[in-house]
Amino acid sequence: MGRMIGTLEEQRLALQAELDSHKSQVERNRLGQFATPTALAEEILKYAATLLPSGEKVRFLDPAFGTGAFYSALLKVFAKKQIAEARGYEIDPYYGKPAAHLWEHFGLTLKIADFTREEPSPHSNLIICNPPYVRHHHLQHSDKNRLQFRTVKASGLKISGLAGLYCHFLGLSHAWMAEGGIAGWLIPSEFMDVNYGQAIKHYLLNRVTLLHVHRFDPNDVQFADALVSSAVVWFRKAPPLRDHAVTFTFGGTLLNSKLSRMIPAGALAGEPKWTRFPAAEISSRTANPTISDFFQIKRGLATGDNRYFILKAEEIAGRGLPMEVFRPILPSPRYLPKDEVEADETGDPAAERRLFLLDTRLSEGEIRSRFPALWAYLEDGKVRGTSERYLCRHRSPWYAQENRPPAPIVCTYLGRGDTKRGRPFRFILNGSRATVANVYLAMYPTPLLARAMEHDPTLIRRIWQVLNCFTPDQLLREGRVYGGGLHKLEPGELAHVDASAIAVLLPDPRHARSAEQLQMFGDDYTKHSPANNAF
Repeated sequence: MGRMIGTLEEQRLALQAELDSHKSQVERNRLGQFATPTALAEEILKYAATLLPSGEKVRFLDPAFGTGAFYSALLKVFAKKQIAEARGYEIDPYYGKPAAHLWEHFGLTLKIADFTREEPSPHSNLIICNPPYVRHHHLQHSDKNRLQFRTVKASGLKISGLAGLYCHFLGLSHAWMAEGGIAGWLIPSEFMDVNYGQAIKHYLLNRVTLLHVHRFDPNDVQFADALVSSAVVWFRKAPPLRDHAVTFTFGGTLLNSKLSRMIPAGALAGEPKWTRFPAAEISSRTANPTISDFFQIKRGLATGDNRYFILKAEEIAGRGLPMEVFRPILPSPRYLPKDEVEADETGDPAAERRLFLLDTRLSEGEIRSRFPALWAYLEDGKVRGTSERYLCRHRSPWYAQENRPPAPIVCTYLGRGDTKRGRPFRFILNGSRATVANVYLAMYPTPLLARAMEHDPTLIRRIWQVLNCFTPDQLLREGRVYGGGLHKLEPGELAHVDASAIAVLLPDPRHARSAEQLQMFGDDYTKHSPANNAF
């Protein structure tokens, strides 16, 4: 039997390769079709065997069957007499029909149908699934409403409209599980960090007993054609016990991880980022200052069409466009070799790549009258469809940009840790009047810091130097990571980074020489002073 299954798995892999070769990667990405590697599927089923009671008959369900990687592994790991039932659903007949033919004599009931539309029958005691990773913007609004309604009905899970399809698969499957049944989900680890994942985490902590979360090393991408960092989430359909603890593992394999830690389930409820585990302890709640005490952080401008709105100085001159409707904008980080942008005599960046952003609130009538060349350029933007892009359609006028004044410090928000710099993120001191696009985070001083800067113009430079001394770990513990080791830092995540090292740079109000000087700092300055016990 084992030799036969081995031969069938070879046939399945050949079938998978043949079918995949006739679909583009873009098409499979859009449909969330990423086949599970054989070794990983077998390891998941071996681990599942350790969670089921010895000798218990298996009633297996895979809601996103594909060609059957998990079913093949099931047959290899479990004895035939132990498998009481095996069912699968596959929405795409392109994969489902050949798979049904391959497994037709091996006890499988495979239905070519959309699992999210099926009526549940709650008797599966082993659900193993690699659900389709379909991003929310590929889901129709009507589909989102339908999925949200059915998911709440099945599990009580209220899924955000920003969540991917895999979240609905997990919630819907609750109604298919037998009491005490085991589920193993191979899903993107991003749910552990993002806002829409809060509902998933609440479900895992309150509706079921979360057993184990294994996160794969993001540098070891499980699916070569999907830039996601993967995790396997295991739970039992049973209410959690009061003193329950969850196993978190990282790296290596499910059965042989590099790091492991038990985390009390009660403590997880207050942890916004589960990807901190198992490397970190439960965070202690301190009153330390954070970057948000000193900077308001905003994402850079989303222009709607960078190629159209951002022009080189030579292009502006060549088209005869008026420079007064443009403002300088920093180039992408790869064109800034240094972490400091100096200004020329006009305040523009003294850089080789000089770029300018089209940004005016003049009406088209005024532009046509005063600047015919610019009016012609706007007409060209309509022809090429720029004016009908989502962001442009929702602006008035369509070519006006958001208000993003120059920020004294900007931060890159995407990066890898294995660069020559050894740091995934860069803090850049911006001495120019240039704004930034959304490849940066713009850091604007809070009133507290602005007042201190008025009295010490060197302060911003010293803060910038401190920021660039932050270790990668200080920033990464707040950010998130994707497949291939790509790190991302959202504005709210940067805001939560501990800024004790910045606080000590600010003057101590106790050293003020007069009541007038103390009042000059303001109440919030005194409150946030490093001398104050609030820190």
